[in-house]
Amino acid sequence: MLVLASASPRRRELLAQAGFAFTVHPAHIPEDPLAGEDPIAYVTRLAREKAEVVFRSLSAEDNAKQETAPKPGALVVLGADTTVTLDNEILGKPEDAADAARMLRRLSGRTHRVITGVAVVCAQRVDVAAEATAVRFLTLSDQEIDAYVATGEPMDKAGAYAIQGLAARWIPRIEGCYFNVVGLPLALVASLLAGCDLQG
Repeated sequence: MLVLASASPRRRELLAQAGFAFTVHPAHIPEDPLAGEDPIAYVTRLAREKAEVVFRSLSAEDNAKQETAPKPGALVVLGADTTVTLDNEILGKPEDAADAARMLRRLSGRTHRVITGVAVVCAQRVDVAAEATAVRFLTLSDQEIDAYVATGEPMDKAGAYAIQGLAARWIPRIEGCYFNVVGLPLALVASLLAGCDLQG
């Protein structure tokens, strides 16, 4: 049985789009970067921690209720975390509207990277990997930024934008996986899941 350790509706939609059957069990862990932590190390650490926390939780439930919960050997947990980086600085979710506007001004007219860490945890092993995509932004006016922030779309997005939303009009090109920018690099996920038993 595949379990997605994320509350993100975008990740749920992408995983379903790719044809996977799964349940959702969000992980609740601190998501602050460690001092001096590299962006790739940051997202892969969080992805692994999310997947491991949910795997341990569901495995404990299985031990208590073996007649209803999946067998540990059949349990596969997928964790993921996405961040935006510019000049090797992590741009997470904005704290408020002013913070969102600040991030968008920094991204304006430049190319940044979107990095997603992915972790797959099962009884036999833990696999962790990362995907990076370069995203080019057009130059934005203050009026465009203010109007976009006012829609509320940036507020729960790393880097304060959604490529699949209104911000699409400002992105002339990307280099790498589009689905990675949305929040889940499907080809990478499929390769990590290929060796897992998802029949539980």
